[in-house]
Amino acid sequence: MSSLLYVFLLFAAFISHNGAAVEPVKDIYGKPLLVGISYFVLPVVRGGGVLTVIESENTTCPTTVVQDQSKFAQGMPLEFLPSVKSRTIPVSTDLNFQFTTYTIWELDNFDETTNQWFVSTCGEIGNPGRETVDNWFKIDKFEGNYKIRFCPSVCNFCKVMCRDIGVFVKDGKRRLALSDVPLIVKFKKA
Repeated sequence: MSSLLYVFLLFAAFISHNGAAVEPVKDIYGKPLLVGISYFVLPVVRGGGVLTVIESENTTCPTTVVQDQSKFAQGMPLEFLPSVKSRTIPVSTDLNFQFTTYTIWELDNFDETTNQWFVSTCGEIGNPGRETVDNWFKIDKFEGNYKIRFCPSVCNFCKVMCRDIGVFVKDGKRRLALSDVPLIVKFKKA
């Protein structure tokens, strides 16, 4: 085999492999989610509505991300900001989740009474690394839909928990928390 053909085949394999790694997350109409566009996160399984925030008893971060009790609530749209330069939102890539009227999601709200980690909105946008490791989430494919996962890879030498984001009911509120049972979701352009 000529060396030029070998280089071409190697390049084609590289492009093919990398193309599979950057598959975009798609909305309910099959269109890729785009950076700079707001989306509603919709539950697939009944039991609650769209995502929003409530005031929290945590003094370091006064807001907690929850799933609204009503399936008819409008909810709050989110933008997804990837850690890598991209026009679309790639599957299984570190993302900042930002409500359009609040700051960035962060896994920082540990509740000793329930032994649960809850998602708040006191994160910092961008700056991937050790200082912001708790601000990065992923959208993974799951049973024909998607799930949200906390498993940041923005810090090479950090030890992190890797768990799905699900719902934990506390004080009658459906709070987003680390869970063994993922909240299965889909996305709709706001």
